[in-house]
Amino acid sequence: MNTASKRLGRIVQNGLLIIYAMFALFPLIWMLILSIKSDAEMYTTTFIFSPTLDNYKAVLLESDYLQYMLDSLIVAGGAVIVSVVAGVPAAYALARYNFKKKEDIAFQILSFKFAPEILVVLPLFMIYQMLGIYDSYFGLIWVYQLISMPLLIWVVRGYFEDISVEIEYAAQVDGYSWYQIFFKNLIPLIKPGLVSAALLAFIFAWNCFTFPLMLGGTNVQPITVAITKFLGTDSAHYGQLAVAATISALPAIIFALCIQKHLVRGLSFGAVKG
Repeated sequence: MNTASKRLGRIVQNGLLIIYAMFALFPLIWMLILSIKSDAEMYTTTFIFSPTLDNYKAVLLESDYLQYMLDSLIVAGGAVIVSVVAGVPAAYALARYNFKKKEDIAFQILSFKFAPEILVVLPLFMIYQMLGIYDSYFGLIWVYQLISMPLLIWVVRGYFEDISVEIEYAAQVDGYSWYQIFFKNLIPLIKPGLVSAALLAFIFAWNCFTFPLMLGGTNVQPITVAITKFLGTDSAHYGQLAVAATISALPAIIFALCIQKHLVRGLSFGAVKG
C-alpha cells in the first residue's frame, strides 16, 4: 500500500509538472503557431490551418532583421562585458572593505536599477547629442550600465561575502600576489554566481526598449525597437511580428541552455544575498 501511494504521488507530481510546463511554454508555442499562419487565416482559424513560411521569408530575407539582431548582440553583449570588467572589482570592494557610507553607496548603485528609464532618458538624450554619441554602439552600451551593472554587483557581492577571507590570507602566506589570488582563487569560486548574474544582465539588456528607442536611430537599432516596424500604420502583420519576436527570444534561451549547470548553481546557492 505504501509503494502504491508513493507511485500515485509521483504520477500526480509529474502530471502537475507537465501541466505547469505546458502553461509556461504556451506563449512561445502560440507565437510559433502565429508565425506559420497567413494573414488571411490569422483570425479565422485557431489550430487547423495551412502552414506557410512566407512570414519567415519576409522577415529574414526581405528586411534588415538580421542586422537588427546583430545590433542587439553587440549592444547587449558589450554592456555585459563592461559590467563584468567594472562590476566584479566593485563587488569585491563592497564585500571586503569597510569604508564610510559603504551600504549607502551599495544601495545607491542598486537604486539605479529601480529608477524608471523614462526618468533619465530625456536628459541623457540632450547630453548624448552634445557629446556626439547619440545613435552609436558606444552610447547604448554606456547607458545599458544602468540596467546590467547594479544587478551584477549585488549578485556577485553576495558570493564574495560567502567566501572566507582566510582563503586569501592563506594564499598571501604562500606568496601569491593580490592579482593572482583574485583571478586564480576567487574568480573560480564565484563562477556560478558570475555566470548567472551575467546571463540575467544580458537578458535585461536584450529586452530593453526605452533607451534604444530614444537614444538609438537609423545607425543602431536593437531588435526590441525594430520589431515595431512590423506594425504598420493601417494594418498589423501579426505573423511577421510573431516571427520577429520568436527569433529574438532564441539568443537568451540558447545561452541559458549552454550554461544551465552554472545558472542553476548560481541561482540556488544564495546568490542574491547582500
